[in-house]
Amino acid sequence: MPLPGGDAAVRHTRRMALAHLHAAGIPWQVDLPPVAACAPDERRLLARQLERGLNCAPTSSMGRLFDAVSSLVGLCHHAGYEAQAAIELEAAAHAHLAGHAAVEDADGADFALVPAPGTDDGPLVADPSPVVRSVAEAVRRSDPPGLVAVRFHAAVVRLVRRVCATVRERHGLETVALSGGVFANALLARDCARGLRADGFTVLTHRLVPPNDGGLALGQLMIAARDDAFPPPGPPGPADNPRRTHVSGGTRQGAHHRGA
Repeated sequence: MPLPGGDAAVRHTRRMALAHLHAAGIPWQVDLPPVAACAPDERRLLARQLERGLNCAPTSSMGRLFDAVSSLVGLCHHAGYEAQAAIELEAAAHAHLAGHAAVEDADGADFALVPAPGTDDGPLVADPSPVVRSVAEAVRRSDPPGLVAVRFHAAVVRLVRRVCATVRERHGLETVALSGGVFANALLARDCARGLRADGFTVLTHRLVPPNDGGLALGQLMIAARDDAFPPPGPPGPADNPRRTHVSGGTRQGAHHRGA
């Protein structure tokens, strides 16, 4: 999925919503909240970027999809702090459920799950377009944002279960680790774990270490603290010679100039 404007799309979540609408073939009409939240000049700029692939780094982040849906249902068009859009979407789902049901009980569209292009049994690709179209239709019907949020969470839970079932069929794996920033969402983590256990999987979840970047940083520190993380220095090589002439442009350019 293109990330229009790069990191700016993380803050301006309406941009991710427009990118997902574009990918799903849904026209940008002002009856949809993220379209109305964009000034006409911004919409024209984003349309050119998406059509020509200008300054649109690709992303496969599930977090960016949560951002897009949060904007699409009218909850958060601009994130003032990290994960604000996803947090507000989760809160809306919680409020609608009021603690009485699991999101997996909700109906709604599913992700299209297909092998990677050019393969029959390669890595699985989850296409969110059917879910995005379903969300847009629900918004146009004036369905409550909380209900739409519940349906979206349910679609993600079903996706996780389908992917895990397919991987088990292919490789015989029976253990699933739920990790990554999206599983800071307690509702999603709870219902994914419940569903996977019902499917016969052993499920590993975070307890002491967070599943997001905080846990990643701790893992990096643990690796760096290992005795064998950094091997002892060996004898000096050519790169350690202080007299070695530096060639601007790095090793490859230097090798080129030396005729290598």
